[in-house]
Amino acid sequence: MSVLLTNIGELVTNDPEHGGSRQARPTGAGFRGADGLGIVPGAAVVVDDGRIAWTGPAASAPAADVAVDLGGRCVIPGFVDSHSHTVFAGDRSAEFAARMTGEPYTGGGIATTVAATRAAGDDALRARGQALVREMLAQGTTTVEIKSGYGQDIATEARTLRIARELTPETTYLGAHTVPAEYADDRPGYLALVTGPMLAACTPHARWVDVFCEPAAPTAFDEDESRAVLLAGIRAGLGARVHGNQLSAGPGVRLAVEVGAASVDHCTHLTDADVDALAGSWSAGSGGSQGSDDGHGTVATLLPAVEFSTRSPYPDARRLLAAGVPVALATDCNPGSGYSSSMPFVVALAVREMRMSPAEALWSATAGGAAALRRDDVGHLGVGARADLTVLDAPGHTYLAYRPGVPLVSEVWKDGARAG
Repeated sequence: MSVLLTNIGELVTNDPEHGGSRQARPTGAGFRGADGLGIVPGAAVVVDDGRIAWTGPAASAPAADVAVDLGGRCVIPGFVDSHSHTVFAGDRSAEFAARMTGEPYTGGGIATTVAATRAAGDDALRARGQALVREMLAQGTTTVEIKSGYGQDIATEARTLRIARELTPETTYLGAHTVPAEYADDRPGYLALVTGPMLAACTPHARWVDVFCEPAAPTAFDEDESRAVLLAGIRAGLGARVHGNQLSAGPGVRLAVEVGAASVDHCTHLTDADVDALAGSWSAGSGGSQGSDDGHGTVATLLPAVEFSTRSPYPDARRLLAAGVPVALATDCNPGSGYSSSMPFVVALAVREMRMSPAEALWSATAGGAAALRRDDVGHLGVGARADLTVLDAPGHTYLAYRPGVPLVSEVWKDGARAG
C-alpha cells in the first residue's frame, strides 16, 4: 500500500537531486553548506513497500492509496546514531555526580558496568536495551549501532551481542574496551583472548570490530595492541571502527585510516597529521586498506554528549569540516561517560559548543551517521532509500538547535510505517 505524506512545510532529503550541483553524501569534501540538505519547501513524500518512491513539491505529487496531512511540519531523515553502548546493567550516577564536583574522567569506571553486566541475566539486559532503543526511536532515531564491551569474558560478550542483534543489524564487537581486572598483570593473555576465542564466539553476532585505542588510559590499548585487535577482526570478516584520541592525542586516528576503518570516534584531541590523514582517506590513492577508490574513507564521528557529561574540551568540528573530512554525530549512549539517548540534544550541542551550523549538524546526524556505517539506504530520503522519517513539530530543521531540550519530534516513520 502506497502512502502520500503531504503538506510538509520543509522537507530535508539529503538528496543531491534536490541540492543543485552539490553532493549530499560524502565524496571527500564532506558537507558543503545548506545545499547539502536537499531542502524542498511545500513538499510531499510517497512511500511504497517501506521505501521512498517519490519526493518533491506537494502540488506535483502522484496519487497514492492513502494520504496523510502533516500540517506544515518539517520532515527530516530519521537520525542515524552510529555509536552507542545500550546493552548493559547497573548504574553510574554516583560517578557522574563526582565528576560534576571536580573528579576527572579517566575511563576506569567501565569496570563497574562490567561487573554488573556479567551478573545480569539475559532478560534484564534485553529489557534495558529495548527500553533505550524505544527511547531513541521516540526522539527520531531510526538506525542505531550497539557495541558490546561490558562483558570482557567470552560468554558475556557473546550474549550481549546476541541481544543487541535482536535490536539492530549494526552490532559491534568491543571486547577490547578495557583490560579487565583479572588480566591486569597479563595484558598479552587478554589480547590473545580478544583476538582468539572471544572473537570467534562474537563474530556470528557482529558486523564490526572496535577497540579503545588510548595510550593515556592505563586500562585501554596502545597502538600495537589495537592494530592486532583490528586486523584479527578484519580477517574474521568484520568491518573496523576505532575509539580514538578521546583523552589525548595519540595513534588512534592514523591507525583507523591505516586499516581502512569506517569511522574513528571521539576525535577530541587531533594533530595536523591526524586531520590530514582523515582528509587523505577520501582522496584517490590514499593507501588505506579499504582505499578510497571505492569511495569509502574514514568518517570522524564526534560525540559531544560525552564532553558535556565529563566536562572535557569539545572536538574542533570546524577544523575537520574545513579540511573536507565527513563528520558524523552520535550519542555514545552509555551508563558512564554520557547517558543520553537524544540525537536532538547532540545536534544542539554540536551547534552551540562545536560551532557547527544547524544544517551541518543535521547532515552529520543523518547522512554523516550513515556514512560512518557505510550505509546508502538510510540517512537520506532519496528514491529507493528506506522510508525512515522524523516529523518535527516545527516549521524547519533549525528548530532542533533553536529550541534545545524541547520535545519537537511529533512522530516517526520507520520502514514506511508510523512507529509507536
